[in-house]
Amino acid sequence: MSRLPGVGRRSAMRLVLHLLRQEESQTLSLADALKTLRTEVHYCRECHNISNTDLCEVCANPRRDHAMVCVVQTIEDVMAIEATQMYRGVYHVLGGVISPMDGIGPRDLEINSLLERIAQKDIKEVILALSPTMEGDTTGFYIFRQIQNLFPANGKEKEMPKVTVLARGIAQNDELHYADEITLGRALAGRTEMK
Repeated sequence: MSRLPGVGRRSAMRLVLHLLRQEESQTLSLADALKTLRTEVHYCRECHNISNTDLCEVCANPRRDHAMVCVVQTIEDVMAIEATQMYRGVYHVLGGVISPMDGIGPRDLEINSLLERIAQKDIKEVILALSPTMEGDTTGFYIFRQIQNLFPANGKEKEMPKVTVLARGIAQNDELHYADEITLGRALAGRTEMK
């Protein structure tokens, strides 16, 4: 139990003692659920989201815009964007970001499968929805350059998809003077015209 993320030795002990105090059927039911999790849940072959089928619900949905791909770091990011109910495209889960300090390079992520997807399908827009960190920005720039390399300027029949990033700036209801310089600078650079 203490090997679970965020669970220390004391919390693990409390969880174990709690499970021992429960009805045997409840504890066995939890064990069965964990077994099912490991044997029946896997990754979508298209986007690498979790699924209990070959294609996840998003990729299998014909009402989603399959020409728009939102690239995210983790499955939790998919869940967060889905919770907004404002995005109707599909996803591509990288499984992290490029981080040389942690020994994570482009080959450790699902970047090649993203590039294959872009090359083979009719993708109109790639949204880089990565964390606004140095590693997230580096990963986004790397992906952008790799997409550019797929579409050389020598006039291939297929046009390069539009590559966009999430808007960054001052959060709603935040005081301007509390914003850090990078956030404020990005807000200024990414300003839009009032209409």
